[in-house]
Amino acid sequence: MKPKRTILCVDDNEQSLSIRKILLETRGYRVAACKNTEEAMERFRSGDVDLVLTRLSMPGVDGSKLIDAVKELSPQTPAILLADQARTYDHGSRADVFLAKGMYAPADLLERIRLLLVRKRGPKKVSSRVIPQPPQIGAA
Repeated sequence: MKPKRTILCVDDNEQSLSIRKILLETRGYRVAACKNTEEAMERFRSGDVDLVLTRLSMPGVDGSKLIDAVKELSPQTPAILLADQARTYDHGSRADVFLAKGMYAPADLLERIRLLLVRKRGPKKVSSRVIPQPPQIGAA
């Protein structure tokens, strides 16, 4: 059985956070749900987070700044930024994926998460079997 991956899910809207948490947990992920960026950074610093999924517009520090802070600590950690509207997206963000609210299906979100986690883990290692060399004919 493969180990569960942990997703740090951040949204100040409790209903949206709850829906995402259920969606991810039913697919086998562990979810650390946080309602603000301060709580999220504290949870991220405690370790064992494989991916960050955050909303862009939140009171206080927004999701883009959260992703910047995460990437400063751990550049290889994938991050998905969700925005209420496509035009509010800051193209300078360090997010790996940007999704506008209502513009993606839950299956699309799950597939993007899966791909980012596979990329983080890297390709499967090829077994290093030793292949015997045939004997040299006529070698002295």
